[in-house]
Amino acid sequence: MSTPSHSAQAAGGAGRPGGWLAAVNLIARWLERRERLDALFDTLPAGLVGAERARCQHLVFGVVRHFGRLESALGRLIAHPPRFSTRAVLFVAGFELIESEGTPEAEGIAAKVVHHAVEQTKTLASAAEARLVNAVVRKLILALAGAAPPKGVAATAADLAEYFSHPEWLVRMWIAQFGAEATRSLLEWNQQPATVYARWRATEEPVPDFLKPTAWAGFFEVESGKWTKVEPLLRSGKLYLQDPGTRLAVDLLAPQAGETVLDVCAAPGGKSLVIGDTIKTGKVVAMDLPGARIDRLKANLARANGVEVALVQVDVLLEPVMALREHKLPESFSAVLIDVPCSNTGVMRHRADVKWRLQEGDFKKHPKQQLALLHAAARLVAPGGRLVYSTCSVDGAENDRVVAEFFNSRAGGPFKLESKVQSLPWVTGHDGAAAFLLRRS
Repeated sequence: MSTPSHSAQAAGGAGRPGGWLAAVNLIARWLERRERLDALFDTLPAGLVGAERARCQHLVFGVVRHFGRLESALGRLIAHPPRFSTRAVLFVAGFELIESEGTPEAEGIAAKVVHHAVEQTKTLASAAEARLVNAVVRKLILALAGAAPPKGVAATAADLAEYFSHPEWLVRMWIAQFGAEATRSLLEWNQQPATVYARWRATEEPVPDFLKPTAWAGFFEVESGKWTKVEPLLRSGKLYLQDPGTRLAVDLLAPQAGETVLDVCAAPGGKSLVIGDTIKTGKVVAMDLPGARIDRLKANLARANGVEVALVQVDVLLEPVMALREHKLPESFSAVLIDVPCSNTGVMRHRADVKWRLQEGDFKKHPKQQLALLHAAARLVAPGGRLVYSTCSVDGAENDRVVAEFFNSRAGGPFKLESKVQSLPWVTGHDGAAAFLLRRS
């Protein structure tokens, strides 16, 4: 939760409405079209920088993170929803109220939230809608004042879903998988703003003092207010924004110096870069579909130091061997990583809109694609070689069950499962992920 002073600034505007208005505009678009947040943020004006840009992102993430609770409360107060711009004002004001909960300044912040929302609506919409906003936000203060479902009491999935703003079907699925107590812990984890982590790549140089050490070697916490110091390090390649959860799959693969390693489904390239930094000498072959993320993959591969890199743009489900031959690369590898597309249920802190895009059917569709990709990657593993299958999902349907299905097929015969690792974020303290090490006999 942000500090009271931040909430007060967000409510009152402090004479700088840029970030607040930008957030309202993005939320209006999100409510109307359900665009991905990363795509929405890409549309922000270049002139919106520094504290105001951060403020906009904070408000947008906050609204989307708490959307279910806000939507339920507003639905009980408004019979006919107003235009999207006015609705966005209500959602942003609602998040500001949630953010101030439990603080000594909550009452004063609430008054500022009401005043600011009303004044802005007069410009964004009309005087009539400003009166509506005035009435609704005042009632919203009480509507959002309910406490969280008490711990130790068997709260229903519906109660947990509404308060912690997750689809009810997803909460039910997690309760069946993890139990009620662990599910609540996961919901609480997802509702907190994401910590920004970075990996220090310039290992021959001392780590700057402003990077906060963590429990995970090489990873540091980037605290707020340090961005002007961080940006030059990112541009130089000395620092790379990355969650510690990403290390699990590469650590399990244990790439060796001088080895040629294949990274399938490599975009955007964060794990390819970790592999390169780990082996220091050798070659990283990054394979992925042609598409929008290839440019970012190329940029990350260009940051690799001391290793050769090769980019193979091909669908691994079609003719990867032919593409490897065209690039004069090996047709099989001693080390293969495949980090498959998944539901992203382990990274919902970072990707707050994922839970509103997911459908129940995705947990049948994704495993079918993941199994096909695992089969395709297995064909590229040399005898005695290692294959790591990984996801950023916490769900068994995309992890253990996919690997079990692989071993139930003829293709699994030459392989043995040597080890696996899973991160449950409310336990590990970083993003959720799973990785399985398979070795070909």
